[in-house]
Amino acid sequence: MTTKSNKPDPYQALRYREFNVFLLLRFAMVFAWSMQFIVIEWEVYSLTKDPLSLGFIGLMEVIPAILMALFAGHIVDQREKKGMLVKCILGFSVISLGLFLLTWPKFSGGLSKSGVLGLIYFLVFLGGIVRAFLGPTIFSLLSLIIPKKVYPNAATWSSSVWQIGAVMGPALAGFSINWIGVHWSMCLVFGCSILSLIALSQISKKPILNPKIGESISDSLTEGLTFVFKNKTVLGALTLDMVAVLFGGAVALLPVFAQDILKVGSEGFGILRAAPAVGAFITMFVSAYVPLYKNAGKKLLVAIFIFGLSIILFGLSISFWLSVFALFLSGLADGISVVIRQTILQLKTPDHMRGRVGAVNSIFVGSSNELGAFESGLTARLMGAVVSVVFGGSVTLFTVIVTALKSPTFRNLDLQRDMDDHHKLE
Repeated sequence: MTTKSNKPDPYQALRYREFNVFLLLRFAMVFAWSMQFIVIEWEVYSLTKDPLSLGFIGLMEVIPAILMALFAGHIVDQREKKGMLVKCILGFSVISLGLFLLTWPKFSGGLSKSGVLGLIYFLVFLGGIVRAFLGPTIFSLLSLIIPKKVYPNAATWSSSVWQIGAVMGPALAGFSINWIGVHWSMCLVFGCSILSLIALSQISKKPILNPKIGESISDSLTEGLTFVFKNKTVLGALTLDMVAVLFGGAVALLPVFAQDILKVGSEGFGILRAAPAVGAFITMFVSAYVPLYKNAGKKLLVAIFIFGLSIILFGLSISFWLSVFALFLSGLADGISVVIRQTILQLKTPDHMRGRVGAVNSIFVGSSNELGAFESGLTARLMGAVVSVVFGGSVTLFTVIVTALKSPTFRNLDLQRDMDDHHKLE
């Protein structure tokens, strides 16, 4: 589908009703999950005043997410995707309801501080199990609700919506903590999960495209891992993003910066969290009109390099508004990175392996958010928050430079040929 001027239609994927429903569903889930994570971070740090406690939140979620990811990918490839997604959202709803109750003084008033912390960590751990299945399921469902020829445009919109939800959720969390408190902020999270279930009811059941139904787990996982590690384009994109998220996780320490360094309180915390959202909005609209698939390798390297610089700038800043600008820049660069990576994965992954490739993606990138939170919390405990953030940004820059020098194939990656192959399907 192209416009009359034969230029790519930036709204191509949006002309499919189920895809619009999918975007609403994905935004609601990402928004709720990321908002919940920040609300709990604030609550835990307020209880402990220990940056390492923030790291433990990430660790509690990432352990089951990594351990279950490959098994989850196998299950997703074997099952009907809408039914799997219903189970995932129901699981998240139960967890968010539990956290809502734990932050209610009338419910948790009889519990000790350590008891509340233990239950929070337990629910976060259960959330990691749910997330192991959620990522591969959503990645697989996307390819079933639109034609192949629309994949690149759909990947742009889907990854942009993901990015916006991932930064708007925490941004609203910062403001809502100030306006209505932690307890009612968790109520908003629960409401978003219900909205997701309502949206999902508008998507029909989809066929199972896997020709190897009943395949053993070992054979299935071997095939998925072999594909990822032999496909240098997919592996390179995943690795770069993993390093950026793992070592550039300055946002995990925002409660520390807001409360103890910049001293701007929960309202300033909300502004800091909102800054990347502005960058994500810009990324969404620009990438819809200016496709990022040409010279994708160079663009991805530049985007992650700018991301690393912005993290270093944030760590060194003692000015609130300079810190806001640095986070805005990080959201802009990270948004470009996410769009390119998702386009690569959608174009390069066979239909019957989407669950397993989505699972590997969740290990490399999704789970590294929580590992990054733990890394940031641990290094902040050992060397201070500022040094921790600057160190993480520097590692990101080093990785980009090494990749650019050592991998000319990835540096020169251009997805134009893949785009041409998909347009032939029209």
